[in-house]
Amino acid sequence: MKRLLVTAVALLGAVGIAAADNIQKKETEMNSIANDTRIFKTDPAIPVQDIRFRNRFGIELAGHLYRPKEFDPAKKYAAIAVSGPFGAVKEQSSGLYAQELARRGFVTLAFDPSFTGESSGEPRFVASPDLNTEDFSAAVDCLSLLPYVDAEKVGILGICGWGGFALNAAANDPRIKGTAAVTMYDMSRVSANGYFDSMNADGRYELRRQLCAQRLRDAKSGKYETAGGVPDVLPADAPQFVRDYFAYYKTPRGYHPRSLNSNQGWNKTSTLAFLNAPLLTYSSEIRSACLLVHGEKAHSRYFSEDAFKKLTGDNKELLIVPGASHVDLYDNFEKIPFDKLEQFYTRYLK
Repeated sequence: MKRLLVTAVALLGAVGIAAADNIQKKETEMNSIANDTRIFKTDPAIPVQDIRFRNRFGIELAGHLYRPKEFDPAKKYAAIAVSGPFGAVKEQSSGLYAQELARRGFVTLAFDPSFTGESSGEPRFVASPDLNTEDFSAAVDCLSLLPYVDAEKVGILGICGWGGFALNAAANDPRIKGTAAVTMYDMSRVSANGYFDSMNADGRYELRRQLCAQRLRDAKSGKYETAGGVPDVLPADAPQFVRDYFAYYKTPRGYHPRSLNSNQGWNKTSTLAFLNAPLLTYSSEIRSACLLVHGEKAHSRYFSEDAFKKLTGDNKELLIVPGASHVDLYDNFEKIPFDKLEQFYTRYLK
């Protein structure tokens, strides 16, 4: 039976090879940043370039490539791909993390996911468990092919919803030697179950009914309605975590014109994919190192705590940051444990 399976896979691969010449290949492109709109304090001593690369679906992803201050192109560096939070762009938190980790000696890549920011993909503002997990592996491809990166020393870091995608990618991509998930959301779980698993099967049925009615409206109108990002005006009874999001996405601290959370939000029907395709199904099979970081006071803390329970092996760690909220780990240098992240990647990207 095993031999038959191997033969079948080989035959499928042969079909793929026969069609491979029809695939339009495009080299990775790097240029200087023409219009620098990063919202965090930039460090002129850290070299940064605009970079474009494609994922397995042919979508061109846009990123910023950071290199250490005393970069030597003759050396081989450990590298880290960074993305998130969910609904953010590379000019926000992921760029901040990438720049700081480059300062600590790594080559880093902060990138916009498919359909968002400066990355391509139509329609705009779409999220998908499959596509967004693939985006991380495409970033690993990109870094691994750089002449000054050691392909055996590549890790990833996901923030917020991208923490869940990062763990999903680690389960599926053995090339990833170290994964950090910071202030993680499991987007499938929160979409299908609501916060704190408050939604039951009847609630999911009603949500599916509403979303499928929405997709019909979209089909009739020829355009995709968006859900709206963080509200422009906070209701008087807004919970603290919504106030925290507002303080980041709607103020000069974190606002960016291309950020979905700062503006129109995701395509409404994106949620359908997350209702029916659970992330982290095989997270117990991750063999490489994982570090989960969450704030003590974060409303989302249970996502990391429960995800950590599924991880196996002695190279997994959960770090709870005292006094930190969910959004503190977006940009608060007094709360983000960069020393710990540096130690983690130094240890496992070797």
